[in-house]
Amino acid sequence: MTLQIFLLLAGFVLLIKGADWLVEGASALAKKYRIPDLAIGLTIVAFGTSAPELVVNVYSSMQNHHDIVFANVIGSNMFNLFAILGIAGLISPLVVQSSTVWKEIPFSLLALVLLFVVGNDMFMGGSNILSRADALILLVFFGLFLYYIYRQMRTDRTDASVTDKHLTVFKITLFIVLGFAGLIFGGRLVVTNAIDLAEAYGVSQKIIGLTIIAAGTSLPELATSVVAAYRKNNDIAVGNIIGSNIFNIFLILGVSGMIRPLSFNTTFNTDIYLVAAGTLLLFLAMFLGGKKRLDRWEAAILLMVYIGYTVFLIQREV
Repeated sequence: MTLQIFLLLAGFVLLIKGADWLVEGASALAKKYRIPDLAIGLTIVAFGTSAPELVVNVYSSMQNHHDIVFANVIGSNMFNLFAILGIAGLISPLVVQSSTVWKEIPFSLLALVLLFVVGNDMFMGGSNILSRADALILLVFFGLFLYYIYRQMRTDRTDASVTDKHLTVFKITLFIVLGFAGLIFGGRLVVTNAIDLAEAYGVSQKIIGLTIIAAGTSLPELATSVVAAYRKNNDIAVGNIIGSNIFNIFLILGVSGMIRPLSFNTTFNTDIYLVAAGTLLLFLAMFLGGKKRLDRWEAAILLMVYIGYTVFLIQREV
């Protein structure tokens, strides 16, 4: 088992470093075209930090591990919302733009509602399967989200940034290529060895996906948002989390479902309820005090909820 643990950790290192290279290269490329920080956070950075989840889910879907597919996405969204925003908000109160409050946060809630509907086909006479048709619906909504971001970029273009002038086109390309390579090899190591460990210790794939895999693949989001919060770049800190949660459901589950129809375990409904409640809490927090800001005490509540729910999951499994 020592070898599996080592390979699992090595896979996480490759995933994190690969995402880091991908984000650095893609962000530098975006900066050259004067794309604003919020748009970068919602698209380039969100995609780069969600890439580990995408790679893990593609492998899991191909290998017929349906519970890991859903657990990774739902667990990652939970970790993003409660743990990462909680930690980032404790570092510095997060001021949120009006567009995030009225458009991006509701869009992330819509993604959860849609996931609940397509997963629980029993309400429509189905058999709780995310079919290719369901996956296509998710991808269509992802396209609508990208169109919204495109419209935002056209109306909110900023002055040219000098932050990344030291990166040549060759370096940008190298970062992107190395990033994808790290993600691909790291994702395979994580999925294979996480399954081996789950089977060896008699732990369900759902718990492994909701905790270890979800937290591990969300480490890029954690690093990105914590650094952004420390540097007072709230647009990146918040946009990265909201964008990643939207990407995870619409893009990652959409792609996973197109590869293979996926059986949905209805026990995930409880986890969806919790993430939806957290999203609503975040939305309501924007109006307390009328400042569109996540204060430290509100961030502390988010973090405590995540810790409490993780303890509950572990105790229930034991």
